[in-house]
Amino acid sequence: MNPNAQPDLTAVRDVTRRRFLQHCGTGMGALALGSLFNDKLFAAAPAGSYPIRPHFAPKAKNIIYLFQSGGPSHLDLFDPKPELVKRNGQTVPAELVKNIRLAQIGKDAKLLASPYKFAQHGRSGVWLSELLPHMRTIVDDVCFVQGFYSEAFNHDPATIFMNTGAQLAGRPAMGSWFSYGLGSENKDLPAFVVLMTGVGQPLTNASWGSGFLPTVHQGVTLRSQGEPVLFVNNPAGMGSQRRRQSLDALKDLNQMRYDVMKDPEIQTRIASYEMAYRMQTSVPEVMDISKEPAGMQEAYNTTPGRASFANNCLLARRLVERGVRFVQLYHRGWDHHGGPDGNLVFDLKKRCAETDQPAVALVKDLKERGLLDETLVIWGGEFGRTPMMQGALSASQIGRDHHPHGYTIWMAGGGIKPGTVYGQTDDFGFYAIDKKVHVHDLHATILHLFGMDHLKLTYRFQGRDFRLTDVHGEVVQGLLA
Repeated sequence: MNPNAQPDLTAVRDVTRRRFLQHCGTGMGALALGSLFNDKLFAAAPAGSYPIRPHFAPKAKNIIYLFQSGGPSHLDLFDPKPELVKRNGQTVPAELVKNIRLAQIGKDAKLLASPYKFAQHGRSGVWLSELLPHMRTIVDDVCFVQGFYSEAFNHDPATIFMNTGAQLAGRPAMGSWFSYGLGSENKDLPAFVVLMTGVGQPLTNASWGSGFLPTVHQGVTLRSQGEPVLFVNNPAGMGSQRRRQSLDALKDLNQMRYDVMKDPEIQTRIASYEMAYRMQTSVPEVMDISKEPAGMQEAYNTTPGRASFANNCLLARRLVERGVRFVQLYHRGWDHHGGPDGNLVFDLKKRCAETDQPAVALVKDLKERGLLDETLVIWGGEFGRTPMMQGALSASQIGRDHHPHGYTIWMAGGGIKPGTVYGQTDDFGFYAIDKKVHVHDLHATILHLFGMDHLKLTYRFQGRDFRLTDVHGEVVQGLLA
């Protein structure tokens, strides 16, 4: 043996799992290696095993998730607290904070009453802040979940938790589970679409990635300004016919590789290239909101050609009309700690002005078109805000810290009981105390509305059956119509 000889790297690269097992020794060592490389221990679902049929009759077909990134203040929007008014400026009671961690403030922080007026609206008598003048017109179509709670109190883990059911990156997003379980009703558009607006807390694709599911199920990011999907258009100098020929040749090469490797991710790659080709025609059409009647654009307060939450709400309706299963809108800028980077006066007012009218227009539009019964709309962030103040008592400085222990989200349509307030927080708006709904419970309930048993929607990875709700979650019957 020559100790100075260089290894043949080409040969090393060409060694596949199958060839390795064919040439490894016999005996117990080979059996042990064979068990380690068992297909059932890894994310290798056989072709054609998804989408899965619903486990029972669904109430909903599509979902639009209006994710308000940063943590909207439930205490200034949905959950007025007379006790905070009475004890404004006092130190928070020690028993409230003795067993918790706070993100950025101390346990001697001062209680803060909301600077905004609240009033009751609709037949259901729901309390709403003056910052939501449009919301008051649909309260009888909405279920406000005021006993909602999470466990993560920092943005990244909390956002990933809300979207994947786990605080660490790497699990499939909820939209990916929907794509895996139910597929899409339009072969020319993805099952899971993501739209983003606003500035502030960074977002990563861990919140819409497919994790260990085949990558065909990851969220596809669309843009309401500029090129709708990056890198989908033909390269300069390449026409449609030549692009088709190139894709056919690439498909043949990938298929040859799949025949050798049997790696399902190669089939996913083939499907992704084909979807990208079809999206060249389908996406520009659906993204062109200028074709909507002037009255509809006015209802949403849209501006064609610009990136805005209003434009994305209208796009969401257009997408579900065309069979997209899961549309997720991220709107950043709700992280109002106080100071020039985000406060409860100037910045909270801006966020409400940007989102109140288009979110309400979306619900009304879906209802008028007969789509609300089959489309679930969700509005909420990764957590709420503390009853205690952060910053100082001035219009430009006042704020609140992160707060996951009790806050509000709202849902409409898709089999949800309308005109209700479900659950409540304590007198300070600190803890969820009645009819509590955890993140895993929300996920279990959403899957139930789509005919999926959250205990049965699983994917085997590394020797374990994973699911969106992990080992937790119960369907909240009180939320169902």
